[in-house]
This record gives sequence, structure tokens and C-alpha cells, in this order.
Amino acid sequence: MERHLSVLVPVYEQWDLVPKLLACLAAQTLPPDSFEVILSDNGSRNFVPPATLPDNVRIITCERPGSYAARNAAAALATGDWFAFTDADCLPEPGWLTALSRVAESADARTILVGGVDVRPAGTPGNAYEIYDMLKGIPQERYASRGYGATANLAVSATLFRDTGGFDATRLSGGDAEFCRRAVARGASVRFVSDARVGHPARADWDAIATKSRRVLGGQIAAGSPGRRAAFLVRTLGSPIIPTWRFLRAPYPLGDRLTAVGVQLRLWGVELREAVRLLGGGKAERR
Repeated sequence: MERHLSVLVPVYEQWDLVPKLLACLAAQTLPPDSFEVILSDNGSRNFVPPATLPDNVRIITCERPGSYAARNAAAALATGDWFAFTDADCLPEPGWLTALSRVAESADARTILVGGVDVRPAGTPGNAYEIYDMLKGIPQERYASRGYGATANLAVSATLFRDTGGFDATRLSGGDAEFCRRAVARGASVRFVSDARVGHPARADWDAIATKSRRVLGGQIAAGSPGRRAAFLVRTLGSPIIPTWRFLRAPYPLGDRLTAVGVQLRLWGVELREAVRLLGGGKAERR
């Protein structure tokens, strides 16, 4: 018998995207009565939920800022044996939950399941920022090999999640990697599930790319152990050699690779300014 899953989704100012997400969840090959969906609103100023919801979907509110706090709030009310995390702007493939459920049936409760994320064009061919985001991607298989995964496509048993203490609600970014590393340190393992996939639209403008860069950097150098924070700071102050090398080696046309490198170099300036701001006592970017 397939396990009952809880799909947990934080939502902040993206209620316009929720109908597409719910349509993807309604199209799952897993029967709707075998999973629930909890949408955790995180203080959206423009809170416009769908007029009607499927029987297996409910909405809760979490006023504490941060997607990890919102995920924890949803997990506290979830009834499933396993929690499947994704985001409001993600589009799960029809077989997503079936693939996770199949592996969960035979997996140890201390196994973290990491599914693939396909960054797709948003319909603006030649847009430099979209090209950058697609080439950068969300390389879940590589992440899994290093012991973590992004919450765009992550599944954890309810037992492991609760025993590990859930996500660090003080973090505004990087809480997924921190949770996975904490769980692995306590004996958990990480497994990549190649056929459990979700789509993610590429960011197609400079503001979206720069905002994400600042948010990720804030999670790296404004939280965590002193040693890890120092390592991220040194890497930021150094140069974008590693991401540039990855772009140049990517299996894409040379023009796209060079475009991505150009955006990366521009982002380096953003990251340097953000590092200075954070070191001066500034607050980390929320979104």
C-alpha cells in the first residue's frame, strides 16, 4: 500500500502561481486521496487564494517571515508519513509523487529523497538572464552527491523531520542544505530519485536574478557556524572562478555560455556590495 504523503508549500506573494501548481498536483498519477496539500501563506500582502480548493488541499498562515518557518508551520499540521516539499512557482510532473512514494515504500525512514528540478524557459528567447538561470540550474543530482537537496523537490519522512527538529526557522536562505547536513550528521542518508521531477521557470529579468543572489549570499554568510560563514565570505571576496568554469564546461552553445559568464561577472559586484552590507550589520534579504 502506498504511503500517505503531505505536500508542503510555502507561499509568499505568489498566489497568482498557485492555480498552476494545484493543476499539476491534480494531474498526479498518485490518487488524490493518498496525499494532502498544505499551502502555508507567509504573510503575503496580496493574499488572493483560489476561490475553490480540491478536497485534499488546505491553506494555513505563518506570520513569522521566512519560507523555512512557513514549511515548519505546515509540517506541524501535516498528517502524512512522508513530507514532500516544493515551491509555489514549481510545476511537478504527473509522476512526481508516484516516484517519491515508490522509493519511500522501500527506503529507510532516515533517507532523504532528492528529486530533479528542470529549469525551463519562460518564453523569452535570447534573454541573457533567462539563459544564465537555465545554465546555472538547480543541479539536484550534484547536490545529493554532496549530502543535501533543494526544497524545490525534497522528501523527508515525518519521523526524520521531527526527530531532526525541522528547518532552522531563523534562516531566510540555505535552510534546506543546513537541515540535510544536520540530519546526515545524525545518521541519515541522501538518495537522488531521477524520475521524481518538477519544472521551474527560469528567472528572466535582472531584478529577479540579483535578488536571488543577495538572498543566497545572506543565507551563506549571515547564518551558520563561524567557519562555514568565513569560507563563504572568502569565496565571495575572491572571484567567480568556480561558477565561470562550470558555465564554460556546460553542454550549451558557446554564445549561451559566454552570456551566462557575463551575467555571473555582473553578479559578482552585487555579491561584493551585499557582503559589505551584511558585515556592516544589514539584515539578510528575505526574497
